[in-house]
Amino acid sequence: MLYFDTSYLVRLYLDDPGFKQVRAKAESATAICSAWHAQAEIVSAIHRTFRERDLDQGAFLALLEQFASDSKGGLFQWLPLTESIQHRLETAYRRAPGTIFLRAADALHLACAAENDFNEVHSNDGHFLAAAPLFGLKGVNVIPG
Repeated sequence: MLYFDTSYLVRLYLDDPGFKQVRAKAESATAICSAWHAQAEIVSAIHRTFRERDLDQGAFLALLEQFASDSKGGLFQWLPLTESIQHRLETAYRRAPGTIFLRAADALHLACAAENDFNEVHSNDGHFLAAAPLFGLKGVNVIPG
């Protein structure tokens, strides 16, 4: 099982830089897991691409339908956000140095992965990867460069 943050999940739908490597990694997994809130982040990212006119409305709606179908079909395991995840998040922020850049959505991902006994998290977001050790996680990026 692999834990993907939203930056990786969205590459399953959009041809953003590194999408080939991310898709190859996904094919090697028995399951792709992510925190429940990633569903909203994916829809938002696809909409951003539509808003920026990189997708026309038909392609936008088709991607949303594909994502909904994949979710219902079990391609992803959406991990619930629980009180223990919130506690882990707060603990990490208490320990974090003032120099760490940790967004709330990333902290939810990292706390969720740690709480669900993952050792690694996959992302290409530098801030996310730098914060992973605060949660006892190893950040992995298969996208070169």
